[in-house]
Amino acid sequence: MVLPSVTVTVPGTTANLGPGFDCLGAALGLHNRFQFTPLDQPAGTCSIQVRGPEAERVSRDSSNLAYRAFAHFYQHHQQAVPAIALTIDLEVPLARGLGSSSTAIIGGILAANALCDQPCDTASLIAMAIALEGHPDNVVPALLGGCQLAVMSDQGLVTICPVPWHPSLAAVVVIPDFELATAEARQVLPLQYPRADAIFNTAHLGLLLRGLETGNGDWLRVALTDRLHQPYRQPLIPGYRAMAETAIAAGAYGLVISGAGPTLLALAPAARAAKVCTDLQHSWQQQGHRARAAVLPLQTTGARVDLSPGPES
Repeated sequence: MVLPSVTVTVPGTTANLGPGFDCLGAALGLHNRFQFTPLDQPAGTCSIQVRGPEAERVSRDSSNLAYRAFAHFYQHHQQAVPAIALTIDLEVPLARGLGSSSTAIIGGILAANALCDQPCDTASLIAMAIALEGHPDNVVPALLGGCQLAVMSDQGLVTICPVPWHPSLAAVVVIPDFELATAEARQVLPLQYPRADAIFNTAHLGLLLRGLETGNGDWLRVALTDRLHQPYRQPLIPGYRAMAETAIAAGAYGLVISGAGPTLLALAPAARAAKVCTDLQHSWQQQGHRARAAVLPLQTTGARVDLSPGPES
């Protein structure tokens, strides 16, 4: 019998973008790829192979996040989890604030949905991904692509608003050789904020949305500041202040923490992006940390699902 194989290609993401804490994210031009091939073996059997940078750090048993998301889909629909061979090709770095966990969640649920003949629509898949991840800012752009604003209602329903991204804007990421776990980055955040900080972030998020749409540099220079998460997380990232100064001096509109960090994201005019990239990488290396920097395009398309005949079993 020929069993189908499904490959899901999912973009990495950057989240928050300064004042957009836990609600704003954008897909970037780097990807993880997940190939799921059913096996003619007892239900629940899994065989996992991982390739690429940091592959040795990814679990190869049922604790693997992509497999857990895959299994969750079947359990949610009260079906037995089929035996599966999973091959993962890594490009998104782990625990760096670029949405690696979201790629695994989206990869797992989209593969299961495809193998089950698409019982879930996009809204249902988003709800399932948010339930697994805990917040929407990474999983939504990983699924849909582009820059996305996710708004949660009091009833837990999510409304998705695509955010226009002006073609003159470039995203520069600087990825250091050290990690920062999301749980650690969340522990430093206060449980309550002053009213003035809430008003500050509301105003700056509104300005950021308009700045992204228009490419207005004067607005973006102001808009990328926030008071809800970055002031508390910056001490966890050695050299942050020097990096911010370097980015501005090189021509960027501003520097923010990507997701929970420690990757940093600079928004810059496309004409200045290469210099911003070079200067930021050099700056962090001067402070004793190896880092790699890249100018990444906005990934306008989201996760892609490809079905193909698998090997005969």
